[in-house]
Formats: sequence, C-alpha cells, structure tokens
Amino acid sequence: MSDAEHHWTFLSNHTHVLLCVAREPDARVRDVADVVGITERAVQRILAELEEAGIVRRERRGRRNHYEIEDDAPLRHPLEAHRTVGDLLRMLKKKPATASGAPTS
Repeated sequence: MSDAEHHWTFLSNHTHVLLCVAREPDARVRDVADVVGITERAVQRILAELEEAGIVRRERRGRRNHYEIEDDAPLRHPLEAHRTVGDLLRMLKKKPATASGAPTS
C-alpha cells in the first residue's frame, strides 16, 4: 500500500477546522492549520466557507478573531441533514468510553 492509502480520514478538513474552533474560539489560523495539517490559506478558505454558510460567525476582538458556531445549523449532506452542527460537535467532543462503557476522565 502507498502512503496515500494510509492517510485518509473519515472526517473532512471542514469538520476538523470546525472542531478546532469549537474547542478554542479564539484560535489563530496558524494554530488551526498546524493541528489540522493543512495550510493557513486552506484554513482561511474553509472558515470563509463556513461563515458564508452561516455555520460560523466571526467577530474581531482587538488583533484576534473570535469564532462562534451556530449549533442549530443543519449538516449539509442529505444523509446527515436530520442532524445539526451541534449534534456533530457534541459527538466529537465526548470523551471515549472505557471497556465498561464509563467515560474516561
């Protein structure tokens, strides 16, 4: 198998950027790019698309941007349209369960 076959993920870069912003609303584009593993320009484009879609709101605070997420926004694909951005983020933010089913701390 090639390296490319080992590096795919279930979630898109849009989801990864959204999750970073949900975890740290004042995150710098540079920091998000480092975590997601994409360029700063790609993060800026994704944030602009999320903002245009009404999923993310950006507010300038001094020299930094602060991001707020519209939890009630529906997911965009017809297979997931019955769920919201908030549903997705709650699922991804949950701590993994142990073998007994109890959340880890």
